[in-house]
Amino acid sequence: MLCARITNATVVTMDPARPVAHEIGVWRGRVVGLDGDVADLPARRVVDLDGATVLPGFIDSHVHLLWAGLTARTPSVAPSRRAEDVLTAVAAAVAARPDGAWVSLVGYDQRTLDRPLTATDLDAVSAGRKVYLGHISGHACLVNSAVLKELPAPAARPDGFLAEDAMSAALALRPPYSLAELADALAVSGRVCRAQGVTGCAEAGIGSGLFRNSPVEAAAFQLAHETGRLPLRVQLMVAADALRPVEAAPEDTTTRAFGLGLRTGFGDGRLSLGALKVFTDGGMMARTAALTAPYVGSDSTGMLQADPAVLTETVVEGHKAGWQLAVHAIGDRAVDVALDALDAARRAKPRADARHRVEHAGLVRPDQLARFAALGVTAVVQPSFLRYFGDDYAAVLGPERAPWLYRGRGFLDHGVRLAGSSDRPVADGAPLRAVQFMVERASSSGQIIGPEEAIGVDEALRAYTVDAAYACRWEDSAGSIGPGKRADLVVLGDDPRRVDPGRIGDIEVVRTYVEGVADDDADGADGGSGDTAV
Repeated sequence: MLCARITNATVVTMDPARPVAHEIGVWRGRVVGLDGDVADLPARRVVDLDGATVLPGFIDSHVHLLWAGLTARTPSVAPSRRAEDVLTAVAAAVAARPDGAWVSLVGYDQRTLDRPLTATDLDAVSAGRKVYLGHISGHACLVNSAVLKELPAPAARPDGFLAEDAMSAALALRPPYSLAELADALAVSGRVCRAQGVTGCAEAGIGSGLFRNSPVEAAAFQLAHETGRLPLRVQLMVAADALRPVEAAPEDTTTRAFGLGLRTGFGDGRLSLGALKVFTDGGMMARTAALTAPYVGSDSTGMLQADPAVLTETVVEGHKAGWQLAVHAIGDRAVDVALDALDAARRAKPRADARHRVEHAGLVRPDQLARFAALGVTAVVQPSFLRYFGDDYAAVLGPERAPWLYRGRGFLDHGVRLAGSSDRPVADGAPLRAVQFMVERASSSGQIIGPEEAIGVDEALRAYTVDAAYACRWEDSAGSIGPGKRADLVVLGDDPRRVDPGRIGDIEVVRTYVEGVADDDADGADGGSGDTAV
């Protein structure tokens, strides 16, 4: 007997062999058949969707759940247009914290203010406490003099604005969050993901100095999972800077490994390890993305995280040890470094189905597209970056380079797999809003950025289902709807293929199922009580 049969639905399977169905049979969290294969089977529950559209649950292949959850629970200075408004918010946060405590805030963005703030500005409202003001990009921060005094000299910029490694040095001084706090944060961000139709995601870099929360932060995911606070499937990327030298047998070709608080019981279907995350450059908002030509109005070309030879060694050693590589590269110079390193890795040890990825691929020159294809690299992009920050990005790159930002059509026409993601909390994580941008290429102000990079709705949906599953090595169990796949489903109030593209982002997410359990019954069991488990 089926646990449930979903009927009277428009099922967009994302499987070209059977693209549309109207009934789904579910047993113990898996799809067992479609339409006539299950129509006559008895079921404990029949769910009539009254013609609603059903798609495979969206997969966000690059997120920061911990950061997003903590951000939601941390005082924010956004949105602000005046420096004085930021300082008022900082003063209020300081007043709420005891003497000697660190005061952390989020949402700083110097680009939107009437003037950038400095450590001296923060000192005036700090009351002797250490103040850490996180930048919206995740690649910079502003700290006060109490923090600067404890930093090593190379990191301690007098103005208090710290980027990349200097920011990591400041984070290293901050007391770690407890595992309970982190697990609660995961519950918060996980529920937001589920409400937007996301059933699986890849956490982009535990153990990274750029996102330092705890030396055992992987254990927070396990705690959240074990205590029912992880409402979706999560794959953990491990940051390369968490690896340590090891002496393994020579034939194992493993020279680096990691320890992040993992223990017996880690790694079932809901929580698993994914790729090795390697940072090559910074971010566009912090102006630290590495470019081959300067930002408009500046002589700066951003920065690499390390010498290219060091980055290449990290990629090659990770590849030789058997990791899938997820190489963060936003600027075109960083993309060159990433592709060169992945090419070197392939030559050092040919390996079938390595499935390496370039994370962000923010600015990709025309000559780089063929290299992606030749190396079999998946581009993991964040379309919403251009929706929300596109006006700024287009301005600092100029009219020649702006069309190369967060490409769509260029990748697909070269045979490159395109996986969608959000990088939440940097931008809105709603997949349907990102799908709309991939089709329209319009920023929130209405500016069209690189119209020739627009793709079709079906192609955009594939980026958040089939190809995102491929990027996470989940294609055998997720990304499409068919026999044997997990019953990870999203029910929509309208069909994104049928509405005007400008309405796609506003389509209601009616319900999200993970292994047959709905988002409003996330603690239930498959086929359990109530009408929200199927």
